[in-house]
Amino acid sequence: MKYYTYILECNDGTLYTGWTVDIDKRVLAHNGVGTKTGAKYTSARRPVKIVYQEECFGKSQAMKREIEIKKMTRVGKLGLINGNNHSIDL
Repeated sequence: MKYYTYILECNDGTLYTGWTVDIDKRVLAHNGVGTKTGAKYTSARRPVKIVYQEECFGKSQAMKREIEIKKMTRVGKLGLINGNNHSIDL
């Protein structure tokens, strides 16, 4: 099974980070399509779009990576999104 850590950009410009096993299904859930199981944070900031994803080697790694990204500043997250891995700012 593949696991992913992802960053969404919300309609208000804020960023949301999470992990999942199915990126497409999770983005649909965040946008309220077919289910009401999206995050409370994103439900008030729809529509959301995926701006970053990375594959992880298991659930534990995906969850750890989610925490690492959540600790980053906005500038650090934008650097990650834009492919500037050298500017990871914790």
